[in-house]
Amino acid sequence: MTQPAPQPEAAHPQPETHERARVRRRSSTATDLALIAGFAAIIAACALLPAIPIGPVPITLQTFAVMLAGAVLGARRGFLAVLLYLALGAIGLPVFSGGAAGLGVFAGPTVGYLVAFPFAAFLTGFIVERLPRRSIATSIPLILLAGLVSSFVFIHPLGILGLTLRVPMTLDQAFATDLVFWPGDVIKNLLMAAVATGVHRAFPDLLPRRARRTARTTTPAPAAP
Repeated sequence: MTQPAPQPEAAHPQPETHERARVRRRSSTATDLALIAGFAAIIAACALLPAIPIGPVPITLQTFAVMLAGAVLGARRGFLAVLLYLALGAIGLPVFSGGAAGLGVFAGPTVGYLVAFPFAAFLTGFIVERLPRRSIATSIPLILLAGLVSSFVFIHPLGILGLTLRVPMTLDQAFATDLVFWPGDVIKNLLMAAVATGVHRAFPDLLPRRARRTARTTTPAPAAP
């Protein structure tokens, strides 16, 4: 009886799989770094655009860029992008409003707003990561709400606190000063929500979907016999 010819042993795919995984991780890290640096540059550009002087703190587009970083990059990368922007300004690059730079800026009246920026970006990203983003009709209002929540949780309270500490004014006076920013804050967050929605639709995998990720990793329990 003729014996079947021995089949060649299949190559073990595990080393190649590990190598591909390492390449993907390196590529993902490089992409993350590029996005973080890119959004830090966007925040700086928005800060350097002509501002509206209305007292100790001018009106700029920084809030728009900070919230956009969180909404587009997510909590972690958005936080790091804003932190990188603040670090660049602290070491002397003229990236703050009006071309200001250095640690002295953090001793001025805007210190509360600057300190609040990375936390506001984190909260915006944290919320947006968990929102449904299938429809423009629902995505824009929900992202707008996420930006407003972050503004009123971090930016306005810490901004008011910074004014009371660095400017000779009472808490009521600081609140009245901050109140001027509220209408523009709504407009900037609305613009941010529209831009972020457009980015999400153009690059749907840029921002992680937490609910979907959880659904993929959770396996249903076997049915009882």
